[in-house]
Parts: sequence; structure tokens; C-alpha cells
Amino acid sequence: MNIPMSGLKAYVDITVPMHEFVEDITLTGSKVESVTSMGAELKNIVTGHIKAIEKHPDADKLVVCQIDVGSGKDLTIVTGAKNVKVGDYVPVALDNSVIAGGKEIHTGKLRGVVSEGMLCSVEELGCDRNDFPEAPENGIYIFPEPVALGMDITEVLDLKEDVVEFEITSNRPDCFSILGIAREAAATYKTELHYPEIEVEERAGGNIADLVSVSIENTDLCPRYVARAVKNVKIAPSPRWMRKRLRAAGIRPVNNIVDITNYVMLEMGQPMHAFDIETIKDRNIIVRNAKEGEKITTLDGVERTLDSSMLVIADTEKAVAVAGVMGGENSKISEQAEAILFESANFDGPNVRITAKKIGLRTDASSKFEKGLDPNLALEAVNRAAQLVEELGIGEVVKGVVDCYPNKRESWTLSYAPAWINKFLGTDISEQEMQEIFERIGLQVDPVNHVVTVPTFRPDLEAQADLAEEIARFYGYDKIEPTLATGTPTVGKKTYAQNITALVKNTMIAEGLCEAMTYSFESPKVFDKLLIPADDTLRQTVTISNPLGEDFSVMRTVPCNGILNALATNYNRRNESAGLFEVAKIYLPKALPVTELPDEIPTLTIGMYGDMDFYDLKGIAEHMMRVLGMSEKVEYTTETTLPFMHPGRTAKVTVDGKMAGYLGEIHPTVAKNYGIGTKAYLAVFYMETLIANASLVNVYQPLPKFPAITRDIAMLVKEDITVKQIADEIRKNGGAYLEEVKLFDVYQGEQIESGYKSVAYSISFRSAERTLAEADVTEAMQAILDGLAKELQAQLRDK
Repeated sequence: MNIPMSGLKAYVDITVPMHEFVEDITLTGSKVESVTSMGAELKNIVTGHIKAIEKHPDADKLVVCQIDVGSGKDLTIVTGAKNVKVGDYVPVALDNSVIAGGKEIHTGKLRGVVSEGMLCSVEELGCDRNDFPEAPENGIYIFPEPVALGMDITEVLDLKEDVVEFEITSNRPDCFSILGIAREAAATYKTELHYPEIEVEERAGGNIADLVSVSIENTDLCPRYVARAVKNVKIAPSPRWMRKRLRAAGIRPVNNIVDITNYVMLEMGQPMHAFDIETIKDRNIIVRNAKEGEKITTLDGVERTLDSSMLVIADTEKAVAVAGVMGGENSKISEQAEAILFESANFDGPNVRITAKKIGLRTDASSKFEKGLDPNLALEAVNRAAQLVEELGIGEVVKGVVDCYPNKRESWTLSYAPAWINKFLGTDISEQEMQEIFERIGLQVDPVNHVVTVPTFRPDLEAQADLAEEIARFYGYDKIEPTLATGTPTVGKKTYAQNITALVKNTMIAEGLCEAMTYSFESPKVFDKLLIPADDTLRQTVTISNPLGEDFSVMRTVPCNGILNALATNYNRRNESAGLFEVAKIYLPKALPVTELPDEIPTLTIGMYGDMDFYDLKGIAEHMMRVLGMSEKVEYTTETTLPFMHPGRTAKVTVDGKMAGYLGEIHPTVAKNYGIGTKAYLAVFYMETLIANASLVNVYQPLPKFPAITRDIAMLVKEDITVKQIADEIRKNGGAYLEEVKLFDVYQGEQIESGYKSVAYSISFRSAERTLAEADVTEAMQAILDGLAKELQAQLRDK
């Protein structure tokens, strides 16, 4: 927000130097970003009088001028300007001067003739024809009246202006104006705010009610609409003081009517618009939602397509403005306009922002409406515009105001406790001083009941803490003595789930894997790469409403794609092997279309290729289960239903009968789809199951006092019988002394019958109370052999 200091000083007395003002106003909450001095770069440019003009002896397009700059000696200046003549008063850049853009001017020769300076156009003074409409389109600026010679051009043309750029937070819409900052400055310096006295002389005949009607169809998006009419309009350039302030604020002057609307917006923070009444069909203003696909050409000459969520100002036939954003070209003020209608309305901030974004048009007006303006400002602003019309003599105001305000916004009250505020701030401020601060910022105070009435232009004041902040701002943060924090400190710690997750990650790193982080957003094409059937529920996704592109348009429902892409990247960059893991979430919608937040399921995904195989992956999983204290609960069974996994080389992992994940080899077709030209392995574990079954309690077990007895057995079994089935049968029949069952050999070859395999186990027995006798083990071994023969048709091998 750029504020010209001349405009600010018109409403509040500021006598301190600029650097002090910047520091003071920043300390009270209105942060100053920068200060720019307009016209400061112009050096050694003065007023001059052309006494004589001669043709250049060696150039047809140049002339030689004799210029009197009040120094007692005429200067010789060569120029190519066609619009100068003897007797003109012009800006003269002397030797060693600086014009706009930092360009230096020195004495030099032009085609053999010494030129002791340069005559200046308005552009070379850092201005344009909007600042000085009387200036020629191409040529030297000529003063319309004689001026004193040798005067600094910045003083003669009033080019100097200090402009302060403020960084205003979005919760302070009242400060996006000169008067808003003036109110803050007055409170800072404990001085009076000279608010403009607004009185409107209604000199035109008739009444506005006979001239135009207004109706609001959507009062949620337009809480208030105010209009005033002006007749006998004289379109012309604005006065210099107004053009200067607008230019200083970064607003381009256009003509007196448009400039008045922009000036009121700059001064009071209320955007306005002006219509040519003759362009309003049936003189009937309707504030309504746009029709789907309705088109309007805005004042910038661009045709824009609207939708039904947008608000427009319309007549009975067409839209004439996009509410809160920009007017339409079909109702703009032309030089032939004789009667105009000033609009001062209040529009819903979020709707204005969405509309501006949809049509790709963000304006000064929309940026202010976005913050949420005070609807009670609308009438005051339109009256101010009417007052300026009368003061500048550019029209006659019609009697009356059209004011559609169905639900008036009222001020509200807040209670405050001086003792609480002092304790909250760590201060000792008297009640009287608090009352004075509240009154300086425009609050009405009831000191007996400790209640303040908050004006509607301060939507940021909602609670006692907000009032405490106002006290701190104007009491002075620098006056608050630092104190130690009070209260009972708390010690932060990780939750149980966070500790288990951290333990899992550390275990993966200890196994030599690298942690990966991949996007939760994916492409719908992922499901085809993973061979997931078209009717599979995994294809039911949460769709992103504003995706970066198709590749990031849905939330993932399977955790594999990110890791597989990472493995593919490593493989294609010729890394011989890679082992990665990621702890992340998948997102499963509860129903489609999505009406509530999806289930977010944390998963651990492991991926690897190279000098690693299925057994390495299973070993990592077993180690993790041991670390989490659940190795006794885990079972691995064959898994054949996952389309992206190899059907014969994948295991399902369960913990206490509950699905905990799966691991195995990636389906060769899937590996090919990802560009991985070797076997790749994948494991997925559901973190919620791991966390629920983890046990970090370590139970001490003393070293055994008595020796173990070990028996080895080898047997023939059908090749479809798993080693787990055999181990489970041994444990079932091993008796109370069974300590360990360990597989040490699996063999299939020429000596083994087709369809069978040889497996060998080492079985250990031990008692914690005595040394076992041979009879104790023989009985248990016989039970084991009988069970294997009966249940699995196992045949004991003698050799």
C-alpha cells in the first residue's frame, strides 16, 4: 500500500522527520517497507526562456536556441524539437544535470555546435501526459504561463513527493487507505485526526429515485449497494493535486470522474465505480449472479466468460460490470457523457477473490474487497465523491441517494479487565491510560463497566486478547520490560506411535536401506502399470480438484508406485543395486463421490533390486519383527491375489491372524512397465498393525544351566508342502522340552522322486530343571515322526 505523505499530512499533523515517522509508525503495528522520494533523482533542471532560435548550420533537423535561465548569461542549446518557438518558457537540464532514469546531461557538441544542456519533455522529468495533459504528445514541455527563471523544476511543477510503502496485514482492511493510516498516525502521536467534513450540495433538479432504481437479488454476496447521480457532467483532466496523489500511489490518472472514484478509494479505502446512465437499459440496476456462460467485455478490452458463482452488476438486458473486480466497456464514461451514476457497494470478499482468480483479473478494487470491507463505509464514500464533484465544478449532484442495505452491520461490545491485560502483557498500565488508548483508536469506552464498543471498521477486534494487543501497540512494545515466563513448564515427547515409527525407520537404516520420500499425488495411469483390474476398488480414488496436471491428479491408494519409480530411476542411472524404504500414507475414500475425509493409512514400503533377493527381503522383515517384539506372532503364507506381485514368489504377512502386509518379487510385467530390467522386490507393511502389536518390553531370560539334546531328521515330502507346515507340526508334537526347530537343508534333484523334495531339520530339546535323559527325547521324537507321517505323509530318510 503506497501512501503519499502530502495526502497523509492533510488529515494528521506530522512534524517529526521522516526517519522518526517510519520508526514510530512501524512500532505501533503499521510496518513500513520502504520510502521513495519522487522527483529526488532530478538534479540541476531549471526553468528557462527561449530568446532566439536559429537553424543549425550543418543539420536540417536541428535548431540552435539561446536560453535565458536567470544566471545572467544565455545558454546555447541544440535541440531537434519541432514545437518550440521564441518566447516559450521551458524546462532546461543544465550541464552536469540528471534527468529521469538517472541519465546525466553534460555540455557537448552536436554536429559541430556546442550545446550547454538539453530542453526536457515531461517524460524526461519522470512524468507523462496523464500528469500534465497540456503537454504535447511528442516534444518539449512548454509552460502555459510565464514563470520565474532559474527555478528548480521540481518546485515549479510540484514533482517532489515522499511515498511510504506500508505492509498491511489482511486483517486490517481499514488501513488500506490514507485515512486508515492517518488514524493510526494520530493514535501514535496522540494528536487529532482531521477527518474530512462531508457535505453534499444537491444542485441538480429532480430526485435520484426518478432517475434510476436498484435491486439486489443475492444479499449474501452484496450486503449493501449505494448509488448517487450527477448531471451536467464536464469530462476533463483532474486538477494537478489529485493527479499527483494518484500517481504517487501508483494509480494512473484518466479523467476527472474516473480519478474521483480512484481518489476516494485511495483516501477512504472504498472502491467505487462510475456508469454512464445512458448506457443503463431502463435505468434499472440489478445486482445478480451471472448466467452460466454469460460474456462481458471489461474495461481492459478483454472479453471474459462468467459462470453462475460470480456476481455482476446488470441492467434489464446485459451485465455492465463484474462486481468488485472491473466495470464493463459497454457502460464506461465517455467524453460525451452528460449524466453519470456513482456506485459504492459492499461485496463478499471470498467471492470477489474467487471471481478475480477465475477470470484472471486482479485489480486494486478486488484486492481491497478481498480483505472484507466495512459496509457502513459505502454511503460515506459515495457522498465524498459527490462532494468532490461539486468542489471541482464538474457536475451537479442529483438530490437523494439509493441505498439498498437489507441487513445493517452493527457495532459490537467487548469486555475488558485491566488487571488481566496487565498480567497478560507483563505491564502496570493504569485504567485511565488504557481508556485513553481505546479512545484514540476510535473505540467508545464505558470505564465503569469495563466495556468498549467496537466500530464496524475494526473486524479484527474479537476478544479481550485483541484489546490487549491494541494497548501494547500504543503503550509501546519498547516500554514493556522483559520478564521470565511463568507457569508450569511441560516436557514434550513423542507418542507411542511416533516412537514405534522411529524405531522402524532406524531398523531399516540399520539394514542398509535409504529412506525415500515420494508424492502422495499420482496419475490414474499408475493402475494400468500395476496391472490392477478395471473393476478393482483400488481404482476408486480421491480426485484433486485443482491438480498440477494429470500426473498429480489423484491421491494414491497403493504405496508401490513411488518406490518403483525411485528404483527405476536408480536402475536407469546404472546403479548396480538399490534398497529404499518409505513410511507414508495411502488414501482410501469411504464412498464415491467423496463427501468426507478419506481413511489415511500409514504404510511402510520397502523396495530393492540388485545383489539382494527374496530371502534378504524376508530377513529384513524378520529382523524388524524381532526388534518390535512380535516375531512369535508372525506368520508367512503364500499370497497369489496381488496383480502387481509374482504369484509364486509372494508371501502374506499376518500378526496374530491379522493382515500386516506382504512381501515378494515384483511381477515381471510390472517391472518392465517401470523400466526395471532385473528382478525387483517389494514389501508393504501396515503401520497401524505393527504399532498395535509391538511390544518393547524385554523379559530377562537366564542362560540355561543344563545341556540341550539335538536330533536331526531328514524327510521326503510333496513339493507343495511348505516348511512352515512342517515346522508347525514338529512344534505341535514336540512336547514340553522342545526348544528350537531349525531348517538347515532343502534339496530336489536326481536322487529325489519327481514331485517331492527333501527337507532336513535340527530339533533341540532342553529342560530348565534337569539334564534330559535319552528316554525323554525318544518319546518326543516318536510323536513328531508319527505326526509328520500322518498329517503330511512325510517319509523319513535313512540316508
